Amino acid sequence: MADESTRSTACTGSSLLQPVSEMTNLPLDQVRPGSSYFCMHYPRADPRSPARTALQLRGGDRVSNRRRFVNFVVCQLCALISAFWFRIFLHPSKTSPFIRHVVATVLGLYFALFCFGWYALHFLLQSGLTYGIMILTGVEHMHKYCLVVALSYLSLCQITRVYVFDYGMYSADFTGPMMVITQKITSLAFEIHDGMARKEEHLTAGQKILAIRRMPSLLEYFSYNCNFMGILAGPTCSYNDYIAFIEGEPRRHRELEADKQSKSRLRQDEPSPNVEVVRKVATSFFCLLVFLSVCKVFPVERNIDADFIANTPFYAQVVYLYLSMLTTRPKYYFVWTLADAINNAAGFGFNGYDSNGAPRWDLISNLRILNIE
Repeated sequence: MADESTRSTACTGSSLLQPVSEMTNLPLDQVRPGSSYFCMHYPRADPRSPARTALQLRGGDRVSNRRRFVNFVVCQLCALISAFWFRIFLHPSKTSPFIRHVVATVLGLYFALFCFGWYALHFLLQSGLTYGIMILTGVEHMHKYCLVVALSYLSLCQITRVYVFDYGMYSADFTGPMMVITQKITSLAFEIHDGMARKEEHLTAGQKILAIRRMPSLLEYFSYNCNFMGILAGPTCSYNDYIAFIEGEPRRHRELEADKQSKSRLRQDEPSPNVEVVRKVATSFFCLLVFLSVCKVFPVERNIDADFIANTPFYAQVVYLYLSMLTTRPKYYFVWTLADAINNAAGFGFNGYDSNGAPRWDLISNLRILNIE
């Protein structure tokens, strides 16, 4: 049995929702080798194996991992409610971009701290370090330095988490959001390089749209990386798209000459995202229901069970691997589709109108489920 100090460090996020995690008993920990499911179904596993050793060293891991997942889901639901409030009460017509930047950043950091505790400081450290590189090294080479530093920082955090803190475990952890932030940092650095260090004639049409012509302020930079809409699960977006959204002029840098006549109509008749948000929220919770219903039928850890490997034909192992992965994917569909809905609820993601005059909300997106399947 792990001692109390070991348990307390297993999850640094808020324990406010501990009773909820115990009541729901979400089966996220079933995909971890050190979970109670693993020990129940594979009792003959070598007690000296990494998975069993990890279980012995972390007696509180099952509870802490479940709590992290509950914290994550609750924060995303709070972010969804906040997004509606942000769109209605902090609309660009009612407040300044500065206020919108501050509120988006503060809420994002609060949700990160609630989920991951002091580990969320890595978001600020990684962003601050790369911003310093952008300012100090100049636009000619800073995109290369930012790429190397951001990826190195992420890799160091991931290796440390896997081999030091959570060896043999699968958990909802802070390196997931860091992956999204790393994408934002590197794409921003290259877009600044395109806009400030390269000649216009050397850019493609797509690069011209995304090129950044001035260095972002520190507030704009942290708002882009750590806003509450995307800090936990993305999706990655263009800096120009984000700033246009904050300033209340969506797609301003994407409009063609032929579209400019309809510009006033778009501003006066801003489309409501409510229908799209309801559709995405319903889709996300349907995916969660599917996951909770079928994940016990094809447990992922059975793929590495010695008895299963020894007594099952290879083709059957391949089929089982496919089915177990098929039943695991809805969990990620739930998280990423809900993240898309949060951005749309805040008014971010409008991409003009289709041929039938219906508003499109696909400017940013984590995934397209039907295309994947």
